[in-house]
Amino acid sequence: MSAARGGAEARLLAGCRLLRTFEGADPTPRVLAAIGRGEASGITLFRAKNVVSPAQLRALCAALQAARPAGDPPLVIGIDQEGGQLQAVGYGATAWPGNLALGATGSEDLARRAGRAIATEVAAMGGTLVFAPVCDVLHRESATALGTRPFGGNPALVARLAAAMTEGIQSVGIAASLKHFPGHGAATGDSHAGMPVVRHDLDRLETDELPPFRAAIAAGARTVLPGHLAVPALTDGAAIPATVSAALLRRLLRDRLGFTGVTVSDAMDMGGAAAAGTLDSVAIAAVDAGMDLLLLVHDPDAEDRTLAALVEAATGGRLDASELWASRRRILDLRSWLAEAEQPALDAVGSAEHAALAAEIARRSVTLVRDRDGMLPLRAGMRVALIAPVPVDLTPAETASYLKVGLAERLRERGVALEEFVSPIDPTPAEASALAHAAAGSDAVVVATFDAFGHRGQAGTARAAIRTGRPVIVVALRGPFDLEACPEAPAYTCTYGIQPPQVEALADALVGRIPFAGSLPVELDAGGDAR
Repeated sequence: MSAARGGAEARLLAGCRLLRTFEGADPTPRVLAAIGRGEASGITLFRAKNVVSPAQLRALCAALQAARPAGDPPLVIGIDQEGGQLQAVGYGATAWPGNLALGATGSEDLARRAGRAIATEVAAMGGTLVFAPVCDVLHRESATALGTRPFGGNPALVARLAAAMTEGIQSVGIAASLKHFPGHGAATGDSHAGMPVVRHDLDRLETDELPPFRAAIAAGARTVLPGHLAVPALTDGAAIPATVSAALLRRLLRDRLGFTGVTVSDAMDMGGAAAAGTLDSVAIAAVDAGMDLLLLVHDPDAEDRTLAALVEAATGGRLDASELWASRRRILDLRSWLAEAEQPALDAVGSAEHAALAAEIARRSVTLVRDRDGMLPLRAGMRVALIAPVPVDLTPAETASYLKVGLAERLRERGVALEEFVSPIDPTPAEASALAHAAAGSDAVVVATFDAFGHRGQAGTARAAIRTGRPVIVVALRGPFDLEACPEAPAYTCTYGIQPPQVEALADALVGRIPFAGSLPVELDAGGDAR
């Protein structure tokens, strides 16, 4: 194994591996200095840390790019603008329904158009990489951890839409990033908290988890984001996260799937990364295994220590110089490709055209799973009670807490005489009974759920309402697996998210203004799903 020839070469090869972060609406002097020294290939921006408005974000990104050494290609400026439950930019950007809503439409055209529109807005605000699309196939194991982020539970459906969204994103010169390789959907647990494990062998991976990655790679994806998850069947039985596994990064992703672009780690502060060791040791192991870019989400001192550890590993021969140079070439190829794009005008952000597209996705996705007693649409003159929880962020990869559902207001605007009752996210049996009793004087009860699959107290509320003898309509605001938590529900609908266009479409469908046009993007086991 050849070592880097000296400190300057090692610093060059190590510095290009870092995606840094910082706190503030303006770049800090320290991050600007690191960029100016070539000790970062890019920056990751976060809603809570860096985003105030589209105009502020555009100015921030311009300042970051201006700090580059003369002649350097554009920085990778990444942002989690997935749509749906993870939107790193609110504040005037279009409120996009997420991937599961697109899955309910089954439309490659909508996925491609949504990808292009999302990327156009990101580019207008100065970003150069979107951490999307999510290529995970949704399973029950991941219902709470992933929510509405995947396109669905059918590998072929997910593959079609992931490839289409990749094409749409990259059509405007923004890099797409396929996540979370080799597939978080079948993993038990959440990689934010620990290291999930996928118990599939290679044949099962090829059938269930890898088709979306294959399709999106074939569509030209520039980057892939491996997750902090283990596949022991491919690592001699050991639970080793993909982040530090040459078997997954090199033999599976590059050799078997043919990926030639840039790998970007999931955030290195996540529990799944910590399970593999300290930040410095994991960073060295990840680079040694074939990871190109490390997504650091740490204080500046920790990021500098990581750089120093990589430099020492490069000069000491722990990291192979030829592999380091090959990775640097891949990173520079990506950054040079980014230079080809022209930045759209800022008025693309939140444009009327994009709002119309978001509304179309919402209208075409809202789904009626069943209506056994013909309760829908809600009829004029009915007194309706709505029981709904306040949205919370169920994982760190979620921005639901920034939103208010607003279904009560939307239904009242459509002439429904409605009384609203606010539920805890996981009500106790006593709380569920009290809510159902309070709603019992209505002609119909709408119970809105927000992950009743993982927070079973919400299903208890629906059951308590059914026991009162009132007609009950369950509305799943997040994942459709909620029906499996309450199969007794006589009427059941899904929106796949609570972005404003989705709530508008739900309200219109409930009162019969528009049809329920979507189809379930997952298979349910809930005592039959006939309408």
